[in-house]
Order: sequence, then structure tokens, then C-alpha cells
Amino acid sequence: TRAGVVLGPEERLSVTDALRGVTANAAYQYFEEDRKGTIRAGKRADLVVLDRNPLDVPAEELKNLRVLATIKAGEPLYRKE
Repeated sequence: TRAGVVLGPEERLSVTDALRGVTANAAYQYFEEDRKGTIRAGKRADLVVLDRNPLDVPAEELKNLRVLATIKAGEPLYRKE
């Protein structure tokens, strides 16, 4: 929570599982895995560039990650100055 209270710690996902849930697994759920969800030639290039690798930071620091750039369909939409 905003107050730092952990609700249902036994229900937590790993960062890897959470990222997979909003990328590859979400695309699969909508039958779009042939064009979305993972980075591969021929798929849509919708992604964000972060200042650090979310797999390498402690869970409590995930909220501090900063978006450096966003790309949609291969076109840059935002770039931090």
C-alpha cells in the first residue's frame, strides 16, 4: 500500500512473472502472441526503456524506476531530456 503495508505477502509474484504477465502472457490471452508480447523480428515494437533493469533492483525500489523512452510500433513517442 502507499503506507508501505504488505498485503497478502504469500500472493506475491516475482518481477519476472509480473513482467511476463503484462507482456507475453497478456498477448497469448488475446491470441496476439504472433505479433505482440515478446521482442522478435516481425512483431510490433511497443516498449519502454527504463533507467535500470527491473530484474536487478530490490523489490522495494521498483517504484523508483524511471522511464527514459517509449516506443510504439517502432516509432519513438517519448524521450527523457
